[in-house]
Amino acid sequence: MTDLLSWPGPGLWTGVELVHDSTFITTLSDQHVVEIEAAVEQTKARELAIEDISQTDFPLSGFGMVLQDLLDELMNGRGFALIRGLPVERWSRDNVARAYWGIGSWLGDAVSQNAEGHLLGHVTDLRVQKQPSRRIYQTAQHQPFHSDSCDVVGLLCLRSARSGGLSIIASAASVHNHLLEHHPQQLRTLYGRFYCDRFGEVPAGKDAAYPVSIFNRYAGYLTCCGMDPDIRSAQRLPQVPRMTAAQQAALDTMQKVAQDLSFSMALWPGDIQFLHNHTVLHARTHFEDHPEPERRRHLLRLWLSVQSGRPLPSFLAERWGTVSVGAIRGGILVAGATPCVSLAP
Repeated sequence: MTDLLSWPGPGLWTGVELVHDSTFITTLSDQHVVEIEAAVEQTKARELAIEDISQTDFPLSGFGMVLQDLLDELMNGRGFALIRGLPVERWSRDNVARAYWGIGSWLGDAVSQNAEGHLLGHVTDLRVQKQPSRRIYQTAQHQPFHSDSCDVVGLLCLRSARSGGLSIIASAASVHNHLLEHHPQQLRTLYGRFYCDRFGEVPAGKDAAYPVSIFNRYAGYLTCCGMDPDIRSAQRLPQVPRMTAAQQAALDTMQKVAQDLSFSMALWPGDIQFLHNHTVLHARTHFEDHPEPERRRHLLRLWLSVQSGRPLPSFLAERWGTVSVGAIRGGILVAGATPCVSLAP
């Protein structure tokens, strides 16, 4: 491995620096909402299924320019943004989903989030018994820092929890540089090979786990594949090599450093958070939910493939199908799954 280098640029930030900074928030104006609502009505008048709505089907003459700037900030800036003020409490679930999907279409193409081909994910506590196929986002548990299998992830808050459930984000470059300064050998370990659990969502001809390196210097970028929870889960699979004590310690240190450098935000109904998965790690605190089902925490998730995305290391093709720039890439690819949108969890 070549010498490790510190990484500069706008993707470097810490939570302390953002405490009094609200420039990452775009609050929808009345005119923005009117534009979005008109675009929603156009898709309904044309009887378009949500999954068939493209950017050209969702005209936003004014707000579209805001979204273009937001995409640039995601891909080339700090790597995260928040849109505030979508009127989720007065719109129908169908209208909300159309609006969210339409906004997302200005950033990228939706990709599947599970073996069923769901393009719109539901992040909520399903209150099902623990099993290997159950994902942490379907529970109220704390989620450690991780990355998702897409270029950009979006979360739209429909309802917040009674308490907890904070979104926590950390700059992967800041974590990298801190490790370089204080824990260089553990950083070197994180550049090495690990294995990730597919949680039973296995494409035809593939293994139950796939290889990954957490930090990667590739094509002039620092790309982070922070698949820590999936790496730890893969140890349940007998065919996966056992992690060394050094690997486990490196993962633990990465989690601690990410927490120390992190920025926390509460997501309120109508908030849409977008993150660049290759540059921002994300986590979530444990939450206590409302007893009434109709009041329980519920977020809608989009995984987006961005046409202008960065070149990616070739090993990700094992998970993503392709890593070609300009291609629709990422998501969970399982034979026989038909991409679809469900408005219910």
